[in-house]
Amino acid sequence: MSKGFRQAQIQKLIRTAAIHTQEELASALGQLEVEATQVTLSRDIRELGIIKTADGYQERADLAAGNDRGRDKTRGAGRDAGTSAGNSAGRDADKPAAKRARDNLSRVLKQFLRDAQVAQNLVVLKTNPGGAGAVALALDSEHWPEIVGTVAGDDTIFAATPSPAKARKLRQKLVDLG
Repeated sequence: MSKGFRQAQIQKLIRTAAIHTQEELASALGQLEVEATQVTLSRDIRELGIIKTADGYQERADLAAGNDRGRDKTRGAGRDAGTSAGNSAGRDADKPAAKRARDNLSRVLKQFLRDAQVAQNLVVLKTNPGGAGAVALALDSEHWPEIVGTVAGDDTIFAATPSPAKARKLRQKLVDLG
């Protein structure tokens, strides 16, 4: 079994089921007769750009596009069929990219953000467990000039700004959006 095959199976699993831990992922792969160690799974998850969220593992592209995980679970492999949920993605395509990114940021902030504090030129964001990656990705997608960069853990994000004044401005902007 090749690395590409294993990674494709991982993607298929996280697209169709809520998988919250590497143990659950290893078990699901085992049912498909695909063996992988925890180290291998960690590497695959990183290489595939998969993020752990409150809803389970998700691909960065799905989060950046604002795709709702709940649709995947209920519709399975047919998620791109012409259903009403699929048509809403078509309506999103009519929106300018900046508006879609802003809507996505607002959505993830409302879902995950629990606190925002300024520490010199940093804004420290606290999220629900597993929510930091989704929030950081949505922030990075905005390309705001007041953000130099972000670092995300499991439930904490450090957003670096050029100055304390910009950090205060950023904090307020995020609180207002969320």
